[in-house]
Amino acid sequence: MVNIHEPGPLEGRLVQWPVLAASGALEVRLAETDAEVEAAQHLRYRVFYEEMSAVPSPDMRETRRDFDHFDEVCDHLLVVDRSLADDDGQPAVVGTYRLMRDVDAARAGGFYTSTEYDIAPMLAGVAAGSRLLELGRSCVLKTYRSKPATMQLLWRGLLVYVARFSIDLMFGCASFAGTDPKALALPLSYLHHYHPMPREMRVRAIAAQFVDMNLLAKDAVDPKEALRALPPLLKGYVRAGVCIGDGAVIDRQFGTTDVFIYCPVSNIEARYRNRFGMSV
Repeated sequence: MVNIHEPGPLEGRLVQWPVLAASGALEVRLAETDAEVEAAQHLRYRVFYEEMSAVPSPDMRETRRDFDHFDEVCDHLLVVDRSLADDDGQPAVVGTYRLMRDVDAARAGGFYTSTEYDIAPMLAGVAAGSRLLELGRSCVLKTYRSKPATMQLLWRGLLVYVARFSIDLMFGCASFAGTDPKALALPLSYLHHYHPMPREMRVRAIAAQFVDMNLLAKDAVDPKEALRALPPLLKGYVRAGVCIGDGAVIDRQFGTTDVFIYCPVSNIEARYRNRFGMSV
């Protein structure tokens, strides 16, 4: 039985969730227990703080977990490898996505994305009654990143979740490794020129954190070369049909350069719908 977090992280109504998708020994499903959420946090710590350059708090360093107060109200999508056990003898978590619906954000005091972007124009522009989903904290264990099935399972699980809750809009932050925008001039300029959000509801980086993405003129950007320069997750987003907000944000804690992604479910490319069995 999977907790859908109404009204608490492991309380409220329970809904039966089967394995959402599988490929060999890998399967994707939602975290069902505190221990499974902690396994996702351990994976995030390993990727963000040990492999990458994120700076942990003392509590994070002591527990070797990446966590914040949003985790308590979110759902956690997991890819587990049933052929590999963790220290507790449970199938190892090798990929994860943090999912926060609008009803969850209301209990958390807002969306995580609001710490970097002014999302008020987007919220004002969506149709009344639209259901929103914030995507975040996506990561895959290093040895599984070269296995296409891992990321594909995360996508399949995400789209099953989207269908289950009739989500209308997905959004969040996606990251480039590094904090030097000049080193990312090509991909940032490409996103700025070729994939902008609709002007009337365009999200913009908070003024104090705004980094201009318009670093190269449009005619100086080679789209094919720029697409190759995108991180795999962001490349997948672009191919699925996302739009990008105005301005990047340097996240010093995580050592990344973040961009805002905007993805109305109705805009997801047909090939992605077919590839991942999406019927919405």
